[in-house]
Amino acid sequence: MSDKQSTDPMHGMTLEKILQALVEHFGWPELGRRIAIRCFNHEPSIKSSLVFLRRTPWARAQVEALFVELKSRPQTVAGKDARPRLFAPRPK
Repeated sequence: MSDKQSTDPMHGMTLEKILQALVEHFGWPELGRRIAIRCFNHEPSIKSSLVFLRRTPWARAQVEALFVELKSRPQTVAGKDARPRLFAPRPK
């Protein structure tokens, strides 16, 4: 067997772990803005979202795509996105 680590960001991730990582990073309001589904915008919870995502392949695909995008972004030491922001606050 090979001792190489998988470079696939989805390797070993359950849907629950993916959803928790997205909620931790974006929060429910931003997640609901990025993926417009009711379970993210109206009384959001991990449990209700998991039920919906497991039954709805198109929604699950969008969540997984957002997670892959999040994990493939360049990261700084602090763990924030290193790309410049269009409307970043001006330095004092």
